Amino acid sequence: MMLMLIESRPIKLTTRTGVSVDRTLPHKNLKTIGAWCFVDHFGPTKQTDGMVVASHPHTGLQTATWLFEGEIEHRDSIGTIQMIHPGQLNLMTAGAGISHSELSIASTEHLHAVQLWIALPKESLDIAPAFEHLDQLPTLEATGLKAKVLIGEFQGVSSPATAFTPILGVELRLEPGTHTIPLKSDFEHGLLLVAGNAEIEGQEIEVSSLFYSQSGPESVLIESKTGATLMLIGGEPFGEKIVMWWNFIGRTHQDIALAREQWNQRDARFGEFEDRIGGWIPAPDLPNVTLQPR
Repeated sequence: MMLMLIESRPIKLTTRTGVSVDRTLPHKNLKTIGAWCFVDHFGPTKQTDGMVVASHPHTGLQTATWLFEGEIEHRDSIGTIQMIHPGQLNLMTAGAGISHSELSIASTEHLHAVQLWIALPKESLDIAPAFEHLDQLPTLEATGLKAKVLIGEFQGVSSPATAFTPILGVELRLEPGTHTIPLKSDFEHGLLLVAGNAEIEGQEIEVSSLFYSQSGPESVLIESKTGATLMLIGGEPFGEKIVMWWNFIGRTHQDIALAREQWNQRDARFGEFEDRIGGWIPAPDLPNVTLQPR
């Protein structure tokens, strides 16, 4: 059984705000956890207008936005205008191509969120884009534990969110003490600490760090002195190599190069929409190498 602790690295969110996010996945030693391929932790920050991300594209993935504090407006090229509040899930399926923007609203004292990506399997890469907003998600309560199921199934409680591979995503809120969290033995898992303090399997982790466990274990031991909030993500090992560059996921360099060219040419593939931010974010230059599936 392989266990790994991944410390986060700061990534500039936009040039407009000066705010950065803490990224753990993808990592040089770990590309995916199940189909989860991207994990960003944002805040908490008092700059409640810190998320100002103009129109940008996606292909081949789902984005999952989850808030702990704050309010964010999502707009996209299939006509969606949706506010999200803490405890609600915005799940966008890019499929063949979509564009969207995200704007945080200065309505609370802090902004605190995670942004997660889920890679689509090969047979679903070219599906039509879609969007789901789920404001009533199932919860599970046990002694010292409250779990909210974003996607997939956890301890017999299932989310209605659309999944294309066997995965799970759960918010765990733990009271001080020792907790045995059940796992699916055929899933690999990651635990992201977003608030409080925790030791996982005897290893102390910092906020924004990600604890990874290979498939096999049926539980994980978490100890917290002050209480903790964690995101539990997992899934069956993905079994496909992907090419992920900028905001695109494909299977070949050509997939990415075509998406980049079409976005920068404002091709109809990604649609258009109006928002309060204005403008759009051009794709950067491709590197001088052939992108390889990993």
